[in-house]
Amino acid sequence: MTGRELPPPPPPAHLREWLDETVVRADRARFLADLSRRGLGLGRLALLWAVAAAFALGWAFVGLAVTSFEAADPVESLFGAVFAATAVGVLVPAGIWFVRGARRERREHELLCGWVEAGREPVVDPALRAPVRSLVWLGASLALGACGLWTAFAAAAGVRPGAPAYGEVVGFVGLGMILWITGLLGAAKAATHVRWAARAGRPAPAAARRRPVLSDVAG
Repeated sequence: MTGRELPPPPPPAHLREWLDETVVRADRARFLADLSRRGLGLGRLALLWAVAAAFALGWAFVGLAVTSFEAADPVESLFGAVFAATAVGVLVPAGIWFVRGARRERREHELLCGWVEAGREPVVDPALRAPVRSLVWLGASLALGACGLWTAFAAAAGVRPGAPAYGEVVGFVGLGMILWITGLLGAAKAATHVRWAARAGRPAPAAARRRPVLSDVAG
C-alpha cells in the first residue's frame, strides 16, 4: 500500500470467522493508524488551507475585475475581462480540487468506521482519539475563522461615500468569508472526529465481541 492508496475494506463478518485472528488484528491496527493519520494529520490541514488559498487567489482576481469595470474605460474594461477569465481559470480547478478531496475524505471515513467495527482493541482504539491533533486542528481553525470574520466585517464597515472602490471591498469581504468558511470546516472536522472517536471507543456489546467457534457453526 503506497502513500496515496487507500487501505482495503475490512473482510465481511462471515469471512472473518475463518481468518487468522492475529492477522486480522494486525491489519486492523495498521489500517486504523494510517486512516487516522490521513484524516487528521497536519498534511491534510495544510491541504485544506492550500485549497482556501486557491479560492482566495481566484477571488482576488474577481475584485480586480470589478475594479476595472468600475473605471468605465475601454482599456480598463479589457483588463477587467482578462481578470475575470483568470478568476474563472483559478476558481473552477479549486472547486474541482475541493470536491475530489471531500469525496476522498468521505471514503476514508467509511473505511475508518468499517475497520473499527471489525473488532475492539483496548490498546489500539484509544489512540484513535488523537487529542493533540484534534486540538491543533481546532485551535488553528478557530484562529483562521476569527481572522476571516474580522477581515470581512472591517471591509464592510469601512464603506463610505468616496471610499475605496467597490471592487476592493468585494475582494476583502470575499477573502474574509473564504477564511471564515475554511476555519469553520476545520473546526467542524475536529469536533466531528472527537465525537466519533468517543463513540467508537465504547465497548462493543457482548454478543458482538464473541466470535463464533467451529463447534457453533457445526452445531
